[in-house]
Amino acid sequence: MKIKNNYKIYVAGHRGMVGSAVIKLLKKKGYRKIFFRTRKQLDLENQKNVYRYIKKIKPQYVIICAGRVGGIKANSLYKANFIYENLMIQNNIINSSYKAGVKNLIFLGSSCIYPKFARQPIAENELMNGKLEKTNDAYAIAKIAGIKLCESYNFQYNLNYKCLMPCNIYGPNDNYDTNTSHFFPAIIKKIHLAKIKKKKQIFFWGTGKSKRELIYVDDVAEACIFFLRKKTKDTIINIGSGIDFTIKDYIKFICKKLDINAKITFDKKKELDGTPRKILDCSLARKYGWKPKYDFDSAFETTYNCYKKNIKTK
Repeated sequence: MKIKNNYKIYVAGHRGMVGSAVIKLLKKKGYRKIFFRTRKQLDLENQKNVYRYIKKIKPQYVIICAGRVGGIKANSLYKANFIYENLMIQNNIINSSYKAGVKNLIFLGSSCIYPKFARQPIAENELMNGKLEKTNDAYAIAKIAGIKLCESYNFQYNLNYKCLMPCNIYGPNDNYDTNTSHFFPAIIKKIHLAKIKKKKQIFFWGTGKSKRELIYVDDVAEACIFFLRKKTKDTIINIGSGIDFTIKDYIKFICKKLDINAKITFDKKKELDGTPRKILDCSLARKYGWKPKYDFDSAFETTYNCYKKNIKTK
């Protein structure tokens, strides 16, 4: 199924890392009728206003990149915010899209929906086959509810609502806030500051033994647009790079890139390692014809240059 350039596409969460990449890619591909609103213009937690807006613009396609996201620290401390806000945002957009006649929708989730000790690599059928990682269970439950909502609407109303589950995303326009960022931008920031301050030793939480898979944000944006125009029998589809490393390996990689020789020390009193390993089985996505195209080395260079540029402008 091909999207016509004159079709209307509503992107929720356009200021976030993925949302901004989706907007950029849509424009690059020639789509001009792209709709989005800031939080001040449209509170996505307000059901009435969300439905009123979607009904007014009458989009043919909806991409949900909006939601409250954060790293292991934020997920551990603000569970109520993570479950409530994500439930409200996704429920309002999904239900309003159905009521407004939208047949095609992409709901963006996360690999954290899978059980803590899921079989590796993690296939889509591992969903709800075990206990969640407790540090991010509230966020995960909200996302699982979004998946089940899309599945139910597809079943009952014969819609084409798909749920893409990416691994850890990185890239330009990421969040580098010390209290809310994910592990990779947190590592970049900490090592960058250590280099600026000429530190001889850098401390990190946990053991560094957990393994994580990363995917570049532009690959996720490509996946959103690719699957938006695909008719699939599967509602949930994993999106990943197929390569994972330990946290310690990522730290060593960035230290080498930034040419810093500081001693790396892990704080054993703060063993917030989370899930031991998370790598996705993306054979289903590849079966449909999607695969990532950005290599880690060059994508990191773009990411880090963007970070340095934004630091200078703040």
